[in-house]
Amino acid sequence: METMLTSVAMSGYFDVTRRFGLNPVELAKQCGVDAGELANPNGRVPTGACCRLLEVTAEKAACPSFALQMADTRQTFATGIMNVLLAHKRTLREVLLAAAQYRHLLNEALAIYIEDTDQTVTIREEIVVPPGTPTKQAMELALGVLARHSHSLLDKYWKPRELHFTHAAPADQTFHRRFFGCPLVFGSDFNGFVCASADLDYPNPLADLELVRYAESLATPLNVSDTESAALEVRKAIYLLLPLEQATVELVARHLCVSVRTMQRQLHAAGTSFSEQVEQVRRELAVRYMSNPTYPIGRVSALLGYAQQGSFTNWFVSRFSMTPRDWRANHPQ
Repeated sequence: METMLTSVAMSGYFDVTRRFGLNPVELAKQCGVDAGELANPNGRVPTGACCRLLEVTAEKAACPSFALQMADTRQTFATGIMNVLLAHKRTLREVLLAAAQYRHLLNEALAIYIEDTDQTVTIREEIVVPPGTPTKQAMELALGVLARHSHSLLDKYWKPRELHFTHAAPADQTFHRRFFGCPLVFGSDFNGFVCASADLDYPNPLADLELVRYAESLATPLNVSDTESAALEVRKAIYLLLPLEQATVELVARHLCVSVRTMQRQLHAAGTSFSEQVEQVRRELAVRYMSNPTYPIGRVSALLGYAQQGSFTNWFVSRFSMTPRDWRANHPQ
């Protein structure tokens, strides 16, 4: 299934691309993105093609912070029903929960999970696209926009403790550090922010429950999914929960706010099963983690849900026909 995102999610692409003397229409065409749809505020464009477009443009511009410079053009929430709904929620926590609830109307490939631990909250994000699709710039754009929106809601009360990226650090982090204003951790186990729990519950001074109810009345009838997208939601949840050792059928169903029986029925209708989805995600994450030479094999084993490295090795050999060490030797970075 090809996932889509709203063109608003790529806001700033044309201006920033031209800033580097590049032709955004020609680049979009090369990457399979309809420039007309991309320029249409109500348009929808394929997520995977947009991920490739961001990577190609950043490379041609010789600018590792290209996507962040797009995010830097966002000062407040844009117009439209979904942005009205999000901008007037009572707290940032409610904004994030609403973004997850109405994900079909924003970015079908973006997964969001809020992990509460004592007085700390981790906001995790994943972009789930076909294997081999580059997501470095797209992930920086997603977290850059989240930072911009969070700051517009909370102003000085948006004080993340850390920002984590799974990809490697750029040679020059100057723009990243200025933009985010918090410690950065590259080569991490996850993508997302670590914050004080209280920050997510600080009141939004722009909250307007009447506007929220009105926006929800318009958005809810549109927020429907077919069997294929239901399977994708399960897949996205597994991406988020597997490294936390929480990718059980019960916890994934709870995360998606459906019963186990309903979730299994949806997967059956899509021609798959929960165990097949876990296996597929585990295989894709294995390639991602193993491709990062800074990850010890024991760490990869734990992230994929194996308490014993020997069990992971047996699984890996059965899937890739070689040991993890041999795989790394044959896939130098």
